Amino acid sequence: MDHKEGSTLATVFEKLKQPEPNWQQLLEDIISGFDCSTGTIHFLDQDTSLLQLQAHKGIPPFLIPKLSTIPIGKGMAGIAAERKEAVEMCNLQTDSSGVARPAAKETKVEGSIAAPMLLDGKLYGTLGIAKPVPYDFTEEERNDLLKIGEEMSRVLATR
Repeated sequence: MDHKEGSTLATVFEKLKQPEPNWQQLLEDIISGFDCSTGTIHFLDQDTSLLQLQAHKGIPPFLIPKLSTIPIGKGMAGIAAERKEAVEMCNLQTDSSGVARPAAKETKVEGSIAAPMLLDGKLYGTLGIAKPVPYDFTEEERNDLLKIGEEMSRVLATR
């Protein structure tokens, strides 16, 4: 982990200790710490099993309605939630796997990753970040995102 990411983890973990975390600020810290331009946090609604948008940055306004509620199994966030593992794309613009939804290309991002927020195997939501250039996230970066998701889940589990 490089110095910037290490300090990002420390900052995020510190902010998660607050009684009422500012999810938008947390997302912005995570995006900045991973040198990304765009990101989303979705919380799982345990009653409907739908992912609900909690915070976002860098998403074009016309896409917000498409991102506000995501079924498990749809798009990168939904697939990360379904598989309970990080889903990644080096270049979302050229993806032909069907994982990225057609509207996702409108974000103009390329290197992207969606990580499940898990605590003791239970899903609490997803965390997604992306860069405006093709990029393969390292195993360390994936693990750091999963650690952040676990800490976020810990906060949600106590509500």
